[in-house]
Amino acid sequence: MKIAIVKLSAMGDIIHAMVALQYIKKENPSLSIDWIVEEGFRQVLEHNPDIDNILTVNLKKIKKDKLALFSEIQKIRIYAQNNYDLVIDAQGLLKSAITAKLLGTNIAGFSKESIREGVASYFYGKKVKIAYESNAIERNVKVLTQPLNMNIAKEDILNKIPFLYYNQKETLKIELKEYIIFVVGASVVNKIYPKELFLEVANNLNDNIVVIWANENEHNVASYLSTLPNVTIAPKMNLNQLKAVIANAKLVIGGDTGPTHMAWGLNIPSITLFGNTPEERNTYITPINRVIKSNSIVNPLKLDKNDFSINTIQPQTIISLAKELLNA
Repeated sequence: MKIAIVKLSAMGDIIHAMVALQYIKKENPSLSIDWIVEEGFRQVLEHNPDIDNILTVNLKKIKKDKLALFSEIQKIRIYAQNNYDLVIDAQGLLKSAITAKLLGTNIAGFSKESIREGVASYFYGKKVKIAYESNAIERNVKVLTQPLNMNIAKEDILNKIPFLYYNQKETLKIELKEYIIFVVGASVVNKIYPKELFLEVANNLNDNIVVIWANENEHNVASYLSTLPNVTIAPKMNLNQLKAVIANAKLVIGGDTGPTHMAWGLNIPSITLFGNTPEERNTYITPINRVIKSNSIVNPLKLDKNDFSINTIQPQTIISLAKELLNA
């Protein structure tokens, strides 16, 4: 049996869905799984033994180049020649639903009530119902396993094996043997913890700290923090290298964003800082993966773009929790 999973983006969402693979393959070891993903996130999936083929699209470029639509459709039609027995749209957007429709005829996805773009559900023959505000990891696991007549319990997810893989030969030029990672960026500004408060956290931890960055603004923050003797700026990294550096960290601290969710996927201790997004929905809290939430009340169905309450999280709260996790 061949299945195709459509989960195009973003990094955290892909990671939340990937956890289901180990349970699917354990129950169906002969199952062939292809994953359709945006080109920029391919490396998140690479080296995973439960994925047979990673098939990329570049739907994002259609915004700038309308003619690219035709080449992307042609690419997906070529993928459809794999003759999938089942296509699962784990994204729940119109663009992912259309992608699924081009890939095959037997399609599963979220019910109309379970997604923001309810029209996408009209493309699915099998519909999975779970509240949109439910935990994102549980939502992804359910939409990927229920169409295969599987039921994965929360306890199973809590006892997951790490599922992000990287090339062991691709060493990263970080001389430190033990370090904490600071994730100082995010896709939206109100998920970013202020650099001045990060500085106070770094100044009160006696460990080596590596600051990862992905753009010029984040590199500037890393430079600001590197005035402290225990702070090192990471080199520019691809996503495979990022997996490697996180896999070898003692602790990861950052906002509700992809690299912080990588720590959860790798079973590495983490502290995720939440302001305008709901912690009960966007992560799994475990003994080693903890959260600190601001006092703002969040509606998962309508996030407040003007909520910068992450700025109110006190450095001492982070410092205390970090020391607790490091000494556990």
